[in-house]
Amino acid sequence: MELRKSALFLLLAMVLCSDTLGVFSNSFSDRKQLQDDLPATESSTKSLDPYSENSTLTSSNYSRRLAGAEDGTSTSSGDGDRRASDDSRIRLLKDQLIRANIYLSFPGTRSNSQFIRELRVRVKDILKVLGDATDDSELPRNASEKLKAMEKTLHKAKQIHDDCTAVVKKLRAMLHVAEEQLKVTKKQTLFLTHLTAKTVPKGLHCLPLRLSTDYFRLNSTQQKFPNKEKLDDPNLYHYALFSDNVLAAAVVVNSTIIHAADPLKHVFHIVTDRLNYAAMRMWFLAYPPGNATIQVRNVEEFTWLNSSYSPFLRQHGALSVIDYFFKSHRVEFNSTSRYRNPKYLSILNHLRFYLPDVFPKLKKVLFLDDDVVVQKDLAALWSMDLKDKVIGVVERCDERFHRFDQHLNFSNPLISKNFSPRACGWAFGMNVVDLHAWRKKNITQVYHKWQSLNQDRLLWKLGTLPPGLITFWNNTYRLDKSWHTLGLGYNPNVPRRDVERAAVIHYDGNLKPWLEIAVPKFRSFWTRYVDYDQLHLRECNITP
Repeated sequence: MELRKSALFLLLAMVLCSDTLGVFSNSFSDRKQLQDDLPATESSTKSLDPYSENSTLTSSNYSRRLAGAEDGTSTSSGDGDRRASDDSRIRLLKDQLIRANIYLSFPGTRSNSQFIRELRVRVKDILKVLGDATDDSELPRNASEKLKAMEKTLHKAKQIHDDCTAVVKKLRAMLHVAEEQLKVTKKQTLFLTHLTAKTVPKGLHCLPLRLSTDYFRLNSTQQKFPNKEKLDDPNLYHYALFSDNVLAAAVVVNSTIIHAADPLKHVFHIVTDRLNYAAMRMWFLAYPPGNATIQVRNVEEFTWLNSSYSPFLRQHGALSVIDYFFKSHRVEFNSTSRYRNPKYLSILNHLRFYLPDVFPKLKKVLFLDDDVVVQKDLAALWSMDLKDKVIGVVERCDERFHRFDQHLNFSNPLISKNFSPRACGWAFGMNVVDLHAWRKKNITQVYHKWQSLNQDRLLWKLGTLPPGLITFWNNTYRLDKSWHTLGLGYNPNVPRRDVERAAVIHYDGNLKPWLEIAVPKFRSFWTRYVDYDQLHLRECNITP
């Protein structure tokens, strides 16, 4: 990194201290372009010589580029020039602005009032020409004329002030300020992203209110779902979906049924909270998913789920937990702030550890999070032999972030003696679960044991994945990665090919597809399963 910074300073200094110009494309905001102009290996320094035969920074190369920019074409003389295509003139103009601003800051040029006025006029001209353009075709016709005029003025500046030491010093200061501003901006962006993820958009707040109003207008007969006899039939395909988000749950169900070869065999067991119970029922009564069977339950119906049985519920009311989440003086965003999301206090989030209790008569269920989209028929998962394992998962060993040591505290001997820090992590979201194996191995009690040991959050922070990794240790069956593609809620670089071929795509992370902060290129995979012409969505102004 230090070598690259040094090379960066050298390149920029050459730009101002000779008749050369590298096309840097806003050097301080677009570091990637600069890195592309650096040597392929750290040991290679030949390409840093602006007058070397193979350099893309020579005066002759720049002259050809400038000539091409004046007539709206681009030349090709090496890898650097092959990149100068649709935005070559824009990058040249931005480079000129950087050079102009540096010269404007020097005492030698500031003392020449006539030249300063000329340079400031050129800067204004360039800014006006650039506007919001992102492509050369968007530039006005006089762009080449302004570019050439600025270059003449910059040549005058070099004659007035030709101190390379001062140039490098100024560039270092500019780079330092830019990096500090970037750190602050990243921290603010992260804070605002987490804040937005906790909020409910106006439309999604309106939706359950209108649905609940309509539900209570129905008589008792109209409030019932058909096909009650299918709810405990072990020969059908049963889904567990725990959610307080009506629209998200609707997308999961709709996308599953659209791709199902035999919708009659699919049964969805939706569990929600008291606030959304009426709304969730009304949605699926008003917009039934074809021939599939729907059950909507209130989590408070599970009277067995209480603080006497669940360590999580015992810890839920502890003063330390309340302080951790809600103490008003905690306003500074830091590395632990993301764990202070109230969703971690929701029993719906931990209900996944009680699947045999929720479905006492079933042998196998498919657990789905409400931020997934199903893109293929999932029937094959019910015939899959899990080899006496409890849960089918897609392992995530491709990045260090998905190893056990990123989720568990290996400085604690309880963790370090029982688990491997380099073990592959996995994710909830799409998991086939063998309830018979679960009961035989008493997995819920394993969860209770570790959850009790973590009362002070010394083994892991919060959430369901860390206790999931522990609870199902050595009891996971590895599924092919095409079953479940993750990262669409935080990583814009997930390959589109992986997204398109996946059976289930998962918007894990804060950039949920129903929020405005969603990754734009992934949002359409979710919105295609929403019928925005439906009455309740129109009444709440919910649009794509």
